[in-house]
Amino acid sequence: MLSAGAARPPVTHESDEAWFSRWRQRELGRLDTAGLTYLDYTGATPHPVSLIRTDSRRLEGAILGNPHSEHLASRHATRDLEAAREAILAFLNADPLEYAVVLTPNASGGCRLVGEAYPWGPNQPLVLGLDNHNSVNGMAEFARRRGAPVRVVPLDAELRMAGALEALGETDGGGGLVAFPAQSNFSGVRHPLSLIAAAQSSGYRVLLDAAAFLPTASLDLALVHPDYVALSIYKIAGYPTGIGALVVRHDALASLERPWFAGGTVDWVSVGLGRHRLRSGVERFEDGTPPFLAAGAVPEALAVVTAADRPRLGRYLVTLSTRLLEGLTALRHGDGRTAVTVHGPQTTVDRGATVALTLHGADGRSLPYWAVEEAARNRGLAVRGGCFCNPGCAERAFGMHPALVAPCFEALGEEFTIPKFAACFGGPVGAVRVSLGLGSISADVERTLSFIAELTGAGTDPKLRVA
Repeated sequence: MLSAGAARPPVTHESDEAWFSRWRQRELGRLDTAGLTYLDYTGATPHPVSLIRTDSRRLEGAILGNPHSEHLASRHATRDLEAAREAILAFLNADPLEYAVVLTPNASGGCRLVGEAYPWGPNQPLVLGLDNHNSVNGMAEFARRRGAPVRVVPLDAELRMAGALEALGETDGGGGLVAFPAQSNFSGVRHPLSLIAAAQSSGYRVLLDAAAFLPTASLDLALVHPDYVALSIYKIAGYPTGIGALVVRHDALASLERPWFAGGTVDWVSVGLGRHRLRSGVERFEDGTPPFLAAGAVPEALAVVTAADRPRLGRYLVTLSTRLLEGLTALRHGDGRTAVTVHGPQTTVDRGATVALTLHGADGRSLPYWAVEEAARNRGLAVRGGCFCNPGCAERAFGMHPALVAPCFEALGEEFTIPKFAACFGGPVGAVRVSLGLGSISADVERTLSFIAELTGAGTDPKLRVA
């Protein structure tokens, strides 16, 4: 023990690298045991082992039944469903007096609920960012069938929404819906959340796709107030799968018009009269039996990722992403040409830790993404290739204008394959995506850069070398 007035040892703070390396060893040590460099966090976050152990103990002692009954096991399941809703609201700092939670299979399920129930019409347009997941793009089918105009906000050279406010226009007092992602699942761009209030001031409601954003960033619904937020739990915590949420403002929920009913959504149905009455609140939107076994894992899942110090994670991923981006742009062939094209921002400003790229051989040709994907798989790297269910962003990134691609679709018909389409188009039609998250460490980035350098046959430009 130190005596009064004795010199105290300096306080040492563990580095981010050391902190997250320890977390990974404890929670995801199986990655290193398997020799796998996991680089698809935007696809899914690997589940922490402590979460599985905790949930296994929960299920061992639980007696849970269909929540549409009134016996004790049913009431326990209902309790777990309510706990899941409360945990999701707390995770988003959402006031329950403003927001409710509809439990869905995933973020796509939330988008479908809005698309099929929104009161579309000639004065209720749908405004989509060109940078949207297909789960959002598909909402246009509902809108068009009910006569609603569909407008698209274009992307600039960095794949950011260009002229977003100008593209909105006014809604002629009839309302309408703007839908865009908080973070692109293609390029990692983080679109401005200020667009939410701007759209609402023009008479629109706003659907925010937060699926790619929430695994590594915080969304505070006390600061921004989208009408609808779609998310998937497995994207955030890796477990449980099969459960997501549509977090919705109460007034926005009341404006939706369900086109059908199913088990669990009604107070009563008369087949003879051809009539029914939907339940009030969120239950009218939860078709069939909700995932009551998975729901009990949601509070612990969100607690585990929250305990991993999310602000610190955000800072650490900026460090890793900076190293990755600088390392990629430093790779050059002998004639000085870059070996890698990064699609989207070249820096970490207003972007997440998701990077889409195209590799080029020494002859200047683009390496097909499927060949890169295979080579990575054979080397123990888990990356994803393609357009990542985000065709609009891919069209902008690769210059796939409608006049250029329409003849290829027509010519290929039922014989369509990606390689045949690429050959017809005459250039790359998809990217390789490297995405980092909770569990990533600097060794993953270095192994990625080494693999790309070896595959392309490129070296580091001395003038651009990263120390």
